[in-house]
Amino acid sequence: MPPGDNLVSPADGVVVYALRVAPGEPVVSVKRGLAASVDDIVREEISEPKFLVGIFMSPFDVHHNRAPLAGIIEWTRHHPGSGRNHSMASMHWRSLLRREPRYANSPHVVRNNRAVTRIEGRLRGEPIACYVVQIGARTVAGIDVDIPPGERVEKGQRIGMIRIGSQVDVVVPALPSLRLRVCPGDRVRAGETILLD
Repeated sequence: MPPGDNLVSPADGVVVYALRVAPGEPVVSVKRGLAASVDDIVREEISEPKFLVGIFMSPFDVHHNRAPLAGIIEWTRHHPGSGRNHSMASMHWRSLLRREPRYANSPHVVRNNRAVTRIEGRLRGEPIACYVVQIGARTVAGIDVDIPPGERVEKGQRIGMIRIGSQVDVVVPALPSLRLRVCPGDRVRAGETILLD
């Protein structure tokens, strides 16, 4: 695990988006007439600019998820999908073929079931809230979060898993001192790759 003040990847996989977004700003246009904002992804109203990194995990990736930073699990909320979970096949093929944008034709970003975990930590001595969003695929048998609210986690510690094919997003405040260290197409490893520092 890399030392220092940074946030590490919560998942093994391929980065499908990495950007700074304003409150209410559409993050990705996943299908004609269907866009996703950070609010849609975390299922909570966001009132300040955020960094958002989305990581697609293919069925061949390790599906254990890890804490991007040390802190306290404030809460975890499970949100059902709107109807049956959508397939992530388009994102899988676009990632394999390196076609941008990798999130095109991927309504799962908005519509599939998810678990949202909020971790309260510190970065460079300042408090910071980090959201880890585990999004299930059509084939997912379950989303597990193993650490209960109120418990402390260390950076890179295993916090849960998604069973077969999925996506994990990280949402953190867009602090002026933070810089994105990944871009779409980068392969990342859970607990090892620095996303922001």
